[in-house]
Amino acid sequence: MRSSEGVYFAGLDHIRAIAAFIVFVWHFNHVRDGHLFGPSPFPTSILTEGHIGVAIFMCLSGYLFAKLLDDQKIRYLPFMWNRVLRLFPLLIVVFVLFAWLRVSPDMLRSYLTSLAAGFVKPSWPSGGWSIAVELHFYVLLPFLLLLSAKSRVLILSIVLVAFLFRTVWWASEGSVQTLSYWTIVGGIDQFAMGIFAFSARRRITGRHGLASGLIVALAVYVAVFDSIGGFYSNQDYPSPSPVWVFHPTILAVVFAFLIAWYDTSFKFRVTGFSRFLTMIGSSSYSMYLLHSFVVFKAARYIDTQIIDLSNVYLMLFFATLTFLLFVPVAYLSYRIIECPPMRFRVRYKISAHLESPK
Repeated sequence: MRSSEGVYFAGLDHIRAIAAFIVFVWHFNHVRDGHLFGPSPFPTSILTEGHIGVAIFMCLSGYLFAKLLDDQKIRYLPFMWNRVLRLFPLLIVVFVLFAWLRVSPDMLRSYLTSLAAGFVKPSWPSGGWSIAVELHFYVLLPFLLLLSAKSRVLILSIVLVAFLFRTVWWASEGSVQTLSYWTIVGGIDQFAMGIFAFSARRRITGRHGLASGLIVALAVYVAVFDSIGGFYSNQDYPSPSPVWVFHPTILAVVFAFLIAWYDTSFKFRVTGFSRFLTMIGSSSYSMYLLHSFVVFKAARYIDTQIIDLSNVYLMLFFATLTFLLFVPVAYLSYRIIECPPMRFRVRYKISAHLESPK
């Protein structure tokens, strides 16, 4: 992650690469409705329940903007201009590509309506729904940063309020999965915890034992989550299970801690494998938005023409291979579509110290 003034966060690009890989594998596992089968052997559920990769991206956004701003004030309109330059060129390409490949002429009107509604509802295609959630976070960002600057307890209160809202919604409606996964109602936990983790980073740095324990605990938790039905098969979809009340919070706490730990506990050289990870991380936005155009077809082709993918280990092997083959495509998209508009970014921090967008 390189700012406009050349500040680079290699560790955060490593994390973006991991998140992109987890989401890619999850979608690859949709072959033959493989996402409906389970539970997967421990600890592979972290990949076969790869929807958790979206939570990593959201925690990372909260942490990153807290790190970039670090108690500084922002000019909101220039900030939003920079975010539009960063996100919308590729997003518009994806909208056009989706329409060309998958929308018939008689469905074009309803498709355009869904794009307009996507600013509020999770209706943007090809992963675009999560970009809308990110935009909702940007609307709340000044308020969240103000709370964080006043007290860490206040930023945690946002998580508590969201948790209580989901609890009331579940008790009233009998299901809260849609709100918890597809909207800011669940995503706010991850954004807020990312901000909190940055504010608490000095207490997290070097806590290798606790970080290792959390990784193991995460693997166990996701395995249990998978065993009771996971994302798709917990009695029904959307799930009536109360697990979706606290699922966003658990992921937020674990990933926010691990992001802060990884970012502050190590120094990274952009060479060798680290350089490869940073290349994937820098192009992870293209990987995330574009991969759905190929990942399902690739998995189906391999399953029907090359080898049966019902074995989870074979699925993971070919998912990894397909991911690596797609990396050059994502990187080319990053260089050609994402980078050029960023030349028009403007200063948005009132302080001159470390002014930079993501």
